[in-house]
Amino acid sequence: MSLSSVPARLTLLALLSASTFYCLYKSRRLRHLKLSLNPNPNLSVSKPKLFFVSQTGTSKALARRLYDLLAANNLAFDLVDPKDYEPEDFPKETLVLFVASTWDDGKPPPSAKFFANWLSESADDFRVGSLLLSRCKFAVFGVGSGAYGTTFNTVARDFSKHMRALGAMEILPVWEGDVDSGDVDEVFHAWSAKMIGYLKGGVVENGGVLVSEVGGDLSDAESDGGGADEDEEDNEGGVDSEIVDLEDIAGKAPLKKTVPTAETNGKLNGKKEMVTPVIRASLVKQGYKIIGSHSGVKICRWTKSQLRGRGGCYKHSFYGIESHRCMEATPSLACANKCVFCWRHHTNPVGKSWQWKMDDPLEIVNSAIDLHTNMIKQMKGVPGVTLERLMEGLSPRHCALSLVGEPIMYPEINTLVDELHRRRISTFLVTNAQFPEKIKTLRPLTQLYVSVDAATKESLKAIDRPLFGDFWERFIDSLKALLEKQQRTVYRLTLVKGWNTEDIDAYSNLFSLGNPDFVEIKGVTYCGSSATSKLTMENVPWHADVKAFSEALALKSQGEYEVACEHVHSCCVLLAKTEKFKVNGKWFTWIDYEKFHNLVASGKPFNSMDYMAATPSWAVYGAEEGGFDPGQSRYRKERHHKSSH
Repeated sequence: MSLSSVPARLTLLALLSASTFYCLYKSRRLRHLKLSLNPNPNLSVSKPKLFFVSQTGTSKALARRLYDLLAANNLAFDLVDPKDYEPEDFPKETLVLFVASTWDDGKPPPSAKFFANWLSESADDFRVGSLLLSRCKFAVFGVGSGAYGTTFNTVARDFSKHMRALGAMEILPVWEGDVDSGDVDEVFHAWSAKMIGYLKGGVVENGGVLVSEVGGDLSDAESDGGGADEDEEDNEGGVDSEIVDLEDIAGKAPLKKTVPTAETNGKLNGKKEMVTPVIRASLVKQGYKIIGSHSGVKICRWTKSQLRGRGGCYKHSFYGIESHRCMEATPSLACANKCVFCWRHHTNPVGKSWQWKMDDPLEIVNSAIDLHTNMIKQMKGVPGVTLERLMEGLSPRHCALSLVGEPIMYPEINTLVDELHRRRISTFLVTNAQFPEKIKTLRPLTQLYVSVDAATKESLKAIDRPLFGDFWERFIDSLKALLEKQQRTVYRLTLVKGWNTEDIDAYSNLFSLGNPDFVEIKGVTYCGSSATSKLTMENVPWHADVKAFSEALALKSQGEYEVACEHVHSCCVLLAKTEKFKVNGKWFTWIDYEKFHNLVASGKPFNSMDYMAATPSWAVYGAEEGGFDPGQSRYRKERHHKSSH
């Protein structure tokens, strides 16, 4: 038979068996990756496998929980990280379970990349055939964020598709935990009950499992995916128990249900609450006071500091706020980004639009002030707190709407701001530059900030990890929206060493888009280790680094902006628009708050120059005080470092 004939070629292709393909694949893998043929010799090919595909540790923690439950029910499994597993052994497996997270752009975490690619390429290669995994039964539980839309739980879905394409039998359809919905523990609990029920003698029926009685603490689980106790999970059993990973505190069963909605004051008013019991417990543990179903307030360390006469924050130095009379709050704990430097460790919800129950703005303001003043009262008797400062602190004069989340997502943000102004409380609002239309509709604020976390599309995506696919267009439009504002506007830059400190030219090019009054440049604050962030102290710039960056950026503006103020303690520098705020060689970056409130009350148009005030000499850039108010008492902690001897 001639090899040039079509039948002969097809016959040869058919004879190229799966084992031959794996030999070729293995040699290629060894050649390029230089991995051993058996990276984890302790794994048994005869024992069922429980794989966890995890980036932040969430899926690993869930898998560990299931592993313990399986053991309690006398079901022996190997708990496996895909990076330690040899895919060529996969055809020998008879039962595998996956707990799989989806990471950036619908891709698996780096630790599972090779395994996922192997599975995908095997499923797509006609030489492998559709019977390679015919001996194997499997099930997949996915963990992802529904806010990412089309890439939601892509990894789990792909695992299921590829396993089926290779002939494996799916015990249960894919179950999906949505980190934005609030009950991942409950859903995983129910999925585990179904799985253990099947393994102990249940049967597959219409895509589900008839659950038999199981051991452990799953005996009361409902077979419809509900019925688990929301309070069964505590935060004391795992590593980093002080921080609850967002993926651990939200979730959803496989079939999404439409959330009933109603119209309130013409606004979409979702019926579900933003703050679930587990999210609430996590935030309360971090010191937040939760207001209603979606707002929060927390006392700032600088509020405590100035109450004790030990100095105010950078906003005191730059703009003259009284830190001991400042209330830090938010009407929306939800955000549209998952920034790598998030100092809340992603324990707040995420979303691209308002979809929750909506509380009344007046009730939010009243509750925020009540909770804030209660926290101020607790400072009575603390060393340094005088009766005069305590009484002043009980009457807040400033509100920083920047606590956490995205305040302009709240549909009644203008009404809330109006209420604060009516009480002569100034407003500093920070937005994450993803809602340009909301920025346009904002009524006058004392000062409006837009976070400019990066200057290029690629770096913004890497740092902010935005939910929106058109995040860059939204970012640019948000900057442009500042052009329409007559009151004070600020670009807020957070410098992360090794991430966004090299793009001086690109940052400079953004100035013309929004023409801000000020540019705040601050070094990132290191908030300790977190599974959701890989930042270390190496990523925190020194104040000298921030100064050098600021001076270079001012130089690029060719005199349009100058370095005006600094606050060394906060590692923060302020650029100000020269023609507006430098009068006869003297800076006017401070705010006349009484005049601002009078202007708002008048109802007449006004601009940022109408309520500016002179900056004291100690706050000016280069001053000996470094932005520390000489009217306060400098307190330096004694640091006792262990001897290396």
